[in-house]
Amino acid sequence: MPAKTKNKTKERILANAEALTLKQGFAGTSIDDILKATEITKGAFFYHFKNKAELARALVERYWAKDYQLFEQLSKRADELSDDPLQSMLIFLKLFEEVIEEWSEPPEGCIFASYVYQSQQFNESISEFIADSFIKWKQLYEDRIKQIMKKYPPRIETDAGELAEMIMSIIEGGFILSKSLQDAQLMARSVKQFRRYLQLIFEA
Repeated sequence: MPAKTKNKTKERILANAEALTLKQGFAGTSIDDILKATEITKGAFFYHFKNKAELARALVERYWAKDYQLFEQLSKRADELSDDPLQSMLIFLKLFEEVIEEWSEPPEGCIFASYVYQSQQFNESISEFIADSFIKWKQLYEDRIKQIMKKYPPRIETDAGELAEMIMSIIEGGFILSKSLQDAQLMARSVKQFRRYLQLIFEA
């Protein structure tokens, strides 16, 4: 099988497995479900993944990579538009809002959240990968906020790590609320309020 075809098949498996997992949970998604959605044979599936556990690991790694790629793209664009740490962060958040505002439907959910609530289905390494990923996310936001605090002393007692946790909670909680309330723009509004909160804390 040519490398290009192999990669396309693997990506189709992952894309369909992610969609099914978000819809019915990982435990509720069988290999047969994935085969049917992807229209491949069991042989083709096991060519790419030894078992369902290996698929689970590949899904979380893929999810992290996609999210990090978006973060990098928005961060790079924000830094190009302003070299001021506060303005760059505000631009980054505005760009993120614009991404969400393009959603016509609420997101199905978050793979990480789905896994966390079904942690008994996975080995310890997957739980550790998810926890490490959240720690990395926190550090990315925290580093930016610390740069802001160096230039703009906050008006109230503020902790960079807690602000980083706040935006992460807004995003992760936004997946649940958006889906539950069938409101595709809920997360965008919440991110906007966080952006305004930063302005209140730091802008003169």
